[in-house]
Amino acid sequence: MSLTVIAQRMGITSFQRLVTGLVLSTLLVGCSSNKSSDVRVVDRNKAAAQRPAVTTGQYVVRPKDTMFSIAFRYGWDYKALAARNNIPAPYTIHPGQTIRFDGRTGSTPKAVASSSSSTPSSSSKTTVFRRPVNGAAAGTAVVVPSVANKPAPAPLPPAGPAPTGWGWPSNGILIGKFSSNGSLNKGIDIAGDLGQPVLAASDGTVVYAGSGLRGYGELVIIKHSDTYVSAYGHNRRLLVREGQQVKVGQTIAEMGSTGTDRVKLHFEIRRQGKPVDPLQFLPRR
Repeated sequence: MSLTVIAQRMGITSFQRLVTGLVLSTLLVGCSSNKSSDVRVVDRNKAAAQRPAVTTGQYVVRPKDTMFSIAFRYGWDYKALAARNNIPAPYTIHPGQTIRFDGRTGSTPKAVASSSSSTPSSSSKTTVFRRPVNGAAAGTAVVVPSVANKPAPAPLPPAGPAPTGWGWPSNGILIGKFSSNGSLNKGIDIAGDLGQPVLAASDGTVVYAGSGLRGYGELVIIKHSDTYVSAYGHNRRLLVREGQQVKVGQTIAEMGSTGTDRVKLHFEIRRQGKPVDPLQFLPRR
């Protein structure tokens, strides 16, 4: 039977509905036949978290920065970064000073440039990019050289023994675990109540206390040895100052939600600048 005869018997309106239905059915079958494996899904958060320590360019020291906070931010061991820049112990730095990651000789600029735009440096071979790198705060100055051959990273000092007598940094439910497969969580997260005590996990010296590292809120970093440091983030209030000696179990802050969406403590342990699983060191509960 021809389409003309079918159209005459059904009427023009009914015939149009039939044709429309057949076209839609054909399209749906074609869509459903595509295999899901043909679609590639990229987790950009994980890809960003897998970036290694920064080994190019430089950083201009800002007020309240310390060698420990800069090394923590860019994934370095503080001693290795200090050695690369010929900064002796006690690793004192000053605003406007240049910290280089590429092994070149640093310089001290006269002033820190504005963070509102990208501007070329005095050298024609470098360009200043003002953008976050590995969780850096907005406005961080990073100079990326155009030279293709970059020197190899300075070797890290031998790892020393881990501190003993670790204690839990706070009471509460463990709501986030460390993962080494590219997860953004470089430590563990402990839920609690606003103002709940945050405790030093081991004896040490406070080497950073402030809010200059984006994503951590009010943060405390404690140096336990030449190899190990611990970090305590998202606090409501800090109760220690830089340079202060603390003992395991001592209250160093009050739990809060600065830099995050709920009240919790973010806790990290880093060995030579690299995050390690805190549960390997903390006693079982």
